[in-house]
Amino acid sequence: MKFGICAMADIDEIGFYRHAENFGYDSVWATDSQMLFSDCYAVLALAAQQTTHLRLGTGASICGTRIPPVHVAAMATLNRLAPGRVHLAIGTGNTAMRTMGQRPMRIRDYEEYLRVLRALLAGEAVEYEFNGVRRPVKMLMHEFKYMNLEPRIPLYVSGFGPRAMGLAGEYGDGLVFAIPPRGIAVGEAMAHVRQGAARAGRGDLDGFLNCALVNVALLEPGEPADSERIIRTIGPNVIASVYYFYDEVHEKGIDPPPFLERIWDRYCALVENTPPEHRHFRTHEYHYTRLHPGEAELIDAELVRATCLTGTAEELVERVRALEAEGLQELMFATGVDEKWRFAEEFSRLVMSRL
Repeated sequence: MKFGICAMADIDEIGFYRHAENFGYDSVWATDSQMLFSDCYAVLALAAQQTTHLRLGTGASICGTRIPPVHVAAMATLNRLAPGRVHLAIGTGNTAMRTMGQRPMRIRDYEEYLRVLRALLAGEAVEYEFNGVRRPVKMLMHEFKYMNLEPRIPLYVSGFGPRAMGLAGEYGDGLVFAIPPRGIAVGEAMAHVRQGAARAGRGDLDGFLNCALVNVALLEPGEPADSERIIRTIGPNVIASVYYFYDEVHEKGIDPPPFLERIWDRYCALVENTPPEHRHFRTHEYHYTRLHPGEAELIDAELVRATCLTGTAEELVERVRALEAEGLQELMFATGVDEKWRFAEEFSRLVMSRL
């Protein structure tokens, strides 16, 4: 099992990447959300210069904010700084789009984007439509200087539904997805991946990486799941799940999921204190980093357990072993709070070291 961290991109905390490397993490993935955080590629460039073997990549780059050649140029530049230890994870966009009042990219557009992206990463010429004009495009000059497409840059597709998971099998070198309690089993996710690979005529998936993005609540013996310490450490992650569904409910006209029913009206009342035209600011503003007033009071042990891998070190060790037996290859937890330095150390010392 590999272990990674999804860090909110912060130009002032480049030392966190060396910190993670020193404690045995395989990777750190930097978020791409232009209205919230530092630019992910600037952060990763500095991190590349301060680490020696840590895998570095986006977690995830967003289709709707950059065209495929721009993503590839950024990654190929990083590959020149840290050859062979960078990866490009790509997604349709949650906060990056919704903080602008926009929706994530539609699945059919996502497929076209991935088709172009995969070809450019491979150094191939590919038909690409831009501004209504369709022409073949190809990354130029990379054989000589400026950027490297070799060693090959893996493309990891973020997919949280069956169709997107299938696209990972068609175009990707890996899948980033969610496991229970809020996602699906590893075997089910990989079945969708294999269906996509079969559609694309890919004979095998050798080297394909599956990676689960999770929240982790590491409890001390006897500590309740909603202790003040846990809410301080993981509360923003818990609430991120709530406002994700706030958008889903209002965009799609669906009911909130059962695990949110008991707090739904109270959460909506907090959000609706903000004028409608600015609510997309309010819901995402502190993504994974802080809580708005009134949000901590919504978090109880049941909500923590419904949105996080929760348990003592011994319990998490057993849970990770079970996930590895199910076929999970990498577990990546998201963090943006100040306690991330301490938490990264504790998780390494208490969980990773025992696996």
